[in-house]
Amino acid sequence: MGDRMAKTALFAAFAEMAGALGSGRRAEIVDLLAQAERSVEQIANQLDQSVANTSHHLRILARAGLVTTRRDGNRIYYALSSDRVEQLWTAIRAVAEEHAAGLEKLARAYLGDRSELEALDRRTLVERMRRGEVVVLDVRPAVEYAAGHIAGARSLPISELRRRLRGLPDNADIVAYCRGPYCVYADDAVRQLREQGYRAIRLEDGFPEWKRAGLPVTVGSDAAPP
Repeated sequence: MGDRMAKTALFAAFAEMAGALGSGRRAEIVDLLAQAERSVEQIANQLDQSVANTSHHLRILARAGLVTTRRDGNRIYYALSSDRVEQLWTAIRAVAEEHAAGLEKLARAYLGDRSELEALDRRTLVERMRRGEVVVLDVRPAVEYAAGHIAGARSLPISELRRRLRGLPDNADIVAYCRGPYCVYADDAVRQLREQGYRAIRLEDGFPEWKRAGLPVTVGSDAAPP
């Protein structure tokens, strides 16, 4: 028979991993790092919080083994320790979507009304890209595009969309994608494009889901800009 104290310690170690994600800010950091590694300053800027507070959350994630670090000069970069961490975050979201009361209402309050935004599933997008029927835009920040993107997609960060609209073809359907099902960048891009007369739709989820599905991915920022 196993020792009770040893079992308690074992399960406490399991719980520590879960506890590290027991903060909305830390969950948001994991969601962000699922796209690309970042420095503390970059993460703090994305989360609109102080560097000190961000560092505190990162230390907790690091102690639990969920993130790793590397130093580049005076700057420290953080990344998820493995693909399994991203899978854990995805599983937590999936369980919450199925069982957490009020989650749909919270998502709607953040994302807005999506009923007027046509969404394309991954399989259909693959087929339409193969036939050359669509222009695919990655509207995430450039650093995320460089870390990995849908093969054949163009980088056009949402912050630069209005300035670079003239470079887009006006005779093709445009598909925008971003970080995942709870990212507003693609929604905003589609709305802006439609206002300017473009035929625009969004991918139903985002790059992490595309990558996990084993679909074609490219790393680097050498794709021709729109």
